Amino acid sequence: QIKLVESGGGLVQTGGSLTVSCAASGGTFSRYIIGWFRQAPGKEREFVAAISRSGGVPLFADSVEGRFRISRDNARNTVTLQMNNLLPEDTAAYFCAASQQSAITTDTMTRAFYDYWGQGTQVTVSS
Repeated sequence: QIKLVESGGGLVQTGGSLTVSCAASGGTFSRYIIGWFRQAPGKEREFVAAISRSGGVPLFADSVEGRFRISRDNARNTVTLQMNNLLPEDTAAYFCAASQQSAITTDTMTRAFYDYWGQGTQVTVSS
């Protein structure tokens, strides 16, 4: 099975930028759709972004559209989430997840779509 490890979280000021990464091992990375979710204390884990197996089809939640960018490098088994113009409401633990599904659908925004999860990395946006 594939193992996912997030990195790159930290503290950033409102309006700043931060990039978090997801590194995979133990499987064929290019076979998986990769998604990012986030969870703040007392709230449910919510969808942020996803990217197709080839990297050609990105998907974003309305709350981050135009501010975040997702990319993947299958040769290096990594997916990155570049976060720009950060807001305090972006503060959360960010998780990457891998899905064995073969195509992006409306279900890609749901947690049930994914088969493997990382442990998360904390992003804090100060006001």
